[in-house]
Amino acid sequence: MNIDLEFNKNEDQIKQLIFRLKNKYDKVKLGGGEKRIEAQHKQGKMTARERIENLIDTDKPFLEIGAFAAEGMYEEVGGCPSAGVVVGIGYIAGRQVIIVANDATVKAGAWFPMTAKKNLRAQEISMENRLPIVYLVDSAGVFLPMQNEVFPDKEHFGRIFRNNAMMSSQGIVQVSAIMGSCVAGGAYLPIMSDEAMIVEGTGSVFLAGSYLVKSAIGETIDNETLGGATTHCEISGVTDYKMPDDATCLQAIRNIFDKMGEERKAGFSRIAPAPPHLDEKEIYGILPADRVKPYDMLEIILRLVDNSDFQQYKEKYGQTLLCGLARIDGWAVGIVANQRKVVKSKKGEIQMGGVIYSDSADKATRFIMNCNQKRIPLIFLQDVSGFMVGSRSEHGGIIKDGAKMVNAMANSVVPKFTFIIGNSYGAGNYAMCGKAYDPRLIYSWVTGQMAVMSGAAAAKTLLQIKVASMEAKGKVIAEEEQQKYLSEITEKYNEELSPYYAAARLWTDGVIDPLETRKVISMGIEVANHAPIRKRYNVGVIQT
Repeated sequence: MNIDLEFNKNEDQIKQLIFRLKNKYDKVKLGGGEKRIEAQHKQGKMTARERIENLIDTDKPFLEIGAFAAEGMYEEVGGCPSAGVVVGIGYIAGRQVIIVANDATVKAGAWFPMTAKKNLRAQEISMENRLPIVYLVDSAGVFLPMQNEVFPDKEHFGRIFRNNAMMSSQGIVQVSAIMGSCVAGGAYLPIMSDEAMIVEGTGSVFLAGSYLVKSAIGETIDNETLGGATTHCEISGVTDYKMPDDATCLQAIRNIFDKMGEERKAGFSRIAPAPPHLDEKEIYGILPADRVKPYDMLEIILRLVDNSDFQQYKEKYGQTLLCGLARIDGWAVGIVANQRKVVKSKKGEIQMGGVIYSDSADKATRFIMNCNQKRIPLIFLQDVSGFMVGSRSEHGGIIKDGAKMVNAMANSVVPKFTFIIGNSYGAGNYAMCGKAYDPRLIYSWVTGQMAVMSGAAAAKTLLQIKVASMEAKGKVIAEEEQQKYLSEITEKYNEELSPYYAAARLWTDGVIDPLETRKVISMGIEVANHAPIRKRYNVGVIQT
């Protein structure tokens, strides 16, 4: 590709976004701040991130889940960086695991609503993929001012213990280390694991602490005697191992995983990995800084796949969706991607990029079914404005064709992985495997944006509705007032379009540099390979 002014402009823009991503992540990694990290060290404890670093294989990659969870939320109580818990997929003694580590530098590891949601996401990944899970517990329990948002509902705190029980019955390995406080209902999490260890002097677990015991039954007792390591390893038998410090405890976990046997795999195809022939970094210049401008999605794909080798399915049909087979880090994949350049249909009609037409939906439906038949994992690359509207599309049955695509995708039994490269609007988000359709992992590039529609489109639509409503009452809105209203709505929508807004609410698993995409896919398929496919692929009734 020729390096030109537009390429350089695009490259500069995305590098600025990546610089912002790095700065945000560096801040998140500090948790509750340097003073609280120092206080943790003075107690003889590692921080959550230090514990993970000492637990995992340092020569293998680590994939963080939900790093930006709760960003910008709970500001009235000082915020809750990363939702007060660090979650990620790593390797212990060569074996993939998911790790959940409470960050005691953030409100003593207390559970906010997003903390519960993030823990449930970790368990969901473990259950979907039959992936062993390690809990590094150090939490003061529920953040009481928000107990009504954490305690009683189906997807609240109690669901975690239900999942503990379900995972145990399914034979999914759970190992816990009590490395700090473990109070009240939270005491059940480590003890419902297969094995639990506790660190002497810092770890404690009880249903009620010494103050509550005193007020409830009048008994005077200190926390260590009530529920410390000696009590639970020598008297109650609640925990299995007593450890002198964090480092020894983490090594003991490694020893457990070092001796675990192998289980049956799903058997997804993998050969020796190869890098793309084309330079991955050129993605920075290909992707337009102006998200409305067209570009060729094929150029992006060729810089993501091994040897830049992409075998297109129905290349000249339904061209606003690219479908095809490739390998990423050696793994066989089926790719479904929105084509952003303007194309001509088989009938010679001009079709807008980023829009799903009837023929595109039909093509994707057939391709998704083929990948399920062949047991090939699916990758969705989203830059979609939605389905085509208007009388021609409606008369041509766009709703039926879109429904067929959604049906085929929703019933997929092969693992799905979704990346929001640019726009992710309306029903296009659904058809391209948005969060509601259970992708095993879903990440946004720094350029991603998600909403029902763009800020400009939403503002114009709402303004039209308001103007029509006022005119029906015989009133007229002045041009100046219309522009003010338009500006306010656009600003609000644009704020909510941010990839960090979505990541804060765990609508995605995180925000990444485009160059991390191959790593996420490779680790994700390796994770999914732990879970043999037992369901039969059946898309139900699809009218043709």
